[in-house]
Amino acid sequence: MAKKVKKQKRQKNPVERAIGIVIKIIIALLLAIVVIGGVLIYMKYGKKLIAMESDAKKIVSKSTMETFRQNETSIVYDANGNIMSKLKGEKDVYYIKYSDIPQVAVDAITSIEDKNFFKHKGYDLKAIIRAGLAYIKNKGVITQGGSTITQQLARNIFLSFEESWQRKAREVFIAIELEKKYTKKEIMEFYLNNIYFANGYYGIQSAALGYFGKGVNSLSLSQITFLLSIPNSPTRYNPYENIEGTLARRDRILDQMVLDGKISEAEASKAKSEEIKLKAPKVEKSSYALTFALDRAVKALMKSEGFNFRYSFNSDEDRKAYNENYSEVYSSCQTRLYSGGYRIYTSIDPEKQKLLQDTVDNGLSVSSEKSKSGIYSLQGAAVTIDNSSGRVVAIVGGRSQKLKGSTLNRAYQSFRQPGSTIKPLIVYTPAFEQGYTPESMVKDEKIEGGPVNADGVFSGNMTILDALAKSKNTVAWKLFTEISPAIGIGKLLDMGFSAISDTDYYPSAALGGFTKGVNAVEMASAYAAIENGGEFREPTCIMKMTDSSGNDIVADGFYQKGTSKYIYDENACKMMITCMEAVMTKGTGVGGKLATMPCAGKTGTTNDSKDLWFVGFTKYYTTSVWVGYDIPRSLAGLSYTATPLGIWKTYMDSINNGLPLAKLDDYKITVAPTKEDNKETEEETKEEQEEEEKAKEEEEKKLEEEKKAEEEKKNTNTDTKKQDETTIDEGENPEEGTVNEDNPSNEDSDNTGSAEDNNTDNGQTEGATENSDGTAETP
Repeated sequence: MAKKVKKQKRQKNPVERAIGIVIKIIIALLLAIVVIGGVLIYMKYGKKLIAMESDAKKIVSKSTMETFRQNETSIVYDANGNIMSKLKGEKDVYYIKYSDIPQVAVDAITSIEDKNFFKHKGYDLKAIIRAGLAYIKNKGVITQGGSTITQQLARNIFLSFEESWQRKAREVFIAIELEKKYTKKEIMEFYLNNIYFANGYYGIQSAALGYFGKGVNSLSLSQITFLLSIPNSPTRYNPYENIEGTLARRDRILDQMVLDGKISEAEASKAKSEEIKLKAPKVEKSSYALTFALDRAVKALMKSEGFNFRYSFNSDEDRKAYNENYSEVYSSCQTRLYSGGYRIYTSIDPEKQKLLQDTVDNGLSVSSEKSKSGIYSLQGAAVTIDNSSGRVVAIVGGRSQKLKGSTLNRAYQSFRQPGSTIKPLIVYTPAFEQGYTPESMVKDEKIEGGPVNADGVFSGNMTILDALAKSKNTVAWKLFTEISPAIGIGKLLDMGFSAISDTDYYPSAALGGFTKGVNAVEMASAYAAIENGGEFREPTCIMKMTDSSGNDIVADGFYQKGTSKYIYDENACKMMITCMEAVMTKGTGVGGKLATMPCAGKTGTTNDSKDLWFVGFTKYYTTSVWVGYDIPRSLAGLSYTATPLGIWKTYMDSINNGLPLAKLDDYKITVAPTKEDNKETEEETKEEQEEEEKAKEEEEKKLEEEKKAEEEKKNTNTDTKKQDETTIDEGENPEEGTVNEDNPSNEDSDNTGSAEDNNTDNGQTEGATENSDGTAETP
């Protein structure tokens, strides 16, 4: 028998051995990093996660079937403690069991929201990983949901909307516990009865009756998928406001159902071709004041639950992700507001509210023209803020009309071009912060590629005070360019102006040329900040808000808890007030000067007079007024009583009448020669100096003669008569050529305003176009 020959092992060369050693070291290091990382993560987050899991178990263990059917009435009060409205949802009334929910509705919602709903244990690991990567990419901002239907239910019923990993972790833990306690059918039942379908409809049965007038079991495939398009974003897919968007999402759901094998292509095609006929919207009894109060209550709820409001974005994708998340959270909080038993106390003053509405209605009654839908074509908006508290006390979003459905509140939902009312906010007050004063000399001159003035005149050297009073566009353009658009526009972002675009950072913004624009609430709150010495206070009407257990959502002393901040320097605001007082005494706002109270403000007119504004204040109140057409067109020829200035004066005269006289905290102007002074002032100063030197020489000469006369008297002992003849009285030669500095070179003291916004009692409109730079206009 032959011996087996042992195969010799091939010896590795040195290079191969070295590579092997390096690979082993790398693997060992990676394992060490994983182990160490795991230990560090546990040390930092382990205890928190264990605590969250424990809390989730307690929360779910206490829940019952009734937890998902709760429906408590919320109440809104005015400033006098009277009830403005009772908010009652319909969740409990139209709650339906799983057995009564069509299978096609379950198939539709799982296809579009959670394909693995009947397989997973409450969470989808792949979706969570995607959301986690997006969270890291966007530097701690949650931009992707990654939530299962069970997680969405957990969030809507038990959690806040804080954008953090902690909230996401709690959501997962609660979802896991819900899956342990309740069946999949029960969870689906809870979900479809709690989601919001816009326009006050909570739950699928309520939505079916509201939109189609029949129960969900009587709806077609097309109608059911149409309804289930809404909850993803009730604001975006509101069928009364964006039915095209709702239909597009319905078609996407149908396509997903085909891919999932739930329906055939023929069924999907038939459903897509079916015409959707909606019931007329239910009549809303909400006033402009109530719709604003509810909006601010929802946002207070969002803030209390950790939502981070943002007004600037890194990219279009960042903005889009934020808006999607905002819509989702807003809709969910709105749902809670109607069924959560909240008590909402507002600053709305019913007397001022009625007076402001009546003043707007009376002023705009000059036109009875209506659109095809029956809405007045000529519209207006106005907002009043109590300067002592910073809160809104009256708000008007349009003319009074009895209309079906939700009424557009133009005071905070419409954005329009502000014209020259923007100049104090982004040009002059920031310029004062950088060293300019009302007396600083600037030059009104033609700018290559720049704007022209409304009066068509270039006035040359003038003070900033006169430039603002006469609304000189060239001066505002140059100053805005000098201080930089980033600084000026940054002031608006700091005050929560919500429609600022990347395309607004150009000189034309100094004249009110914005891509989208501003609203009346934003303008009133910004001017109130100037009156308040630069301290901005969030423009809300919520004084206090509690949940059903009496816990504070918004506590008394709201503005003492970090919701106010300084935007402008106090002294710069005083200078701005002085300039805006001049607007009322000798500038474009002279026709709006109040009868019994010092006031300050600024007019605004856009290209072709499509938007007219006036924003102004007394020590007591700040009011902004806008007048225009919903579909912009020229307002040239509008009578004074219908202009913002006319409406403002009528209303402000009334609410300030009888109040103690109160002066504004303005800047005391003093004239001091500087390098910016004009040639005339320099010549006057030189003349004064020459006169002083001349007087000094004459004085010295007189003293010398007196001394000489005394010596002669002693030496010659002349008689008294001769001495009297040679004595010189210092008071016989007064100085000449003294310049009165109290009113230096005020050539425009009798001018009542330029062509722009020249509102007088002769029935003329606010005037010619301020912005002649061709900036874009948007409705």
